[in-house]
Amino acid sequence: EACYSFDDVLLLPAYSDVLPRDADTRTYLTNNIELNIPLISSAMDTVTESGFAIAIAQHGGIGCIHKNLSIDEQVLEVRRVKKYESWIVYNPITISPDKTVAEAVSLMREYNY
Repeated sequence: EACYSFDDVLLLPAYSDVLPRDADTRTYLTNNIELNIPLISSAMDTVTESGFAIAIAQHGGIGCIHKNLSIDEQVLEVRRVKKYESWIVYNPITISPDKTVAEAVSLMREYNY
């Protein structure tokens, strides 16, 4: 199967009958993981942590958390991504209305939010 990089393809401006909304850019990362767009972010410390991994996932790609973090920090970044759009909160962290903002911030730090 042929593979191409950016240097292998040149698109010249021209009329097309294909509308962008009709283009299918889905591809498989593995036999079981389908991406809606063929984009994987770089696992560089200046590129991908949870924020960018979430952003690219929202558009159908996948982010690779970089290795310049401790294992615990990598786990935390992955948890943030996986939890970002979780529709079911099994163990919600709650705080009563009489607590201060400082107490809320402290609780958020304790639970890595």
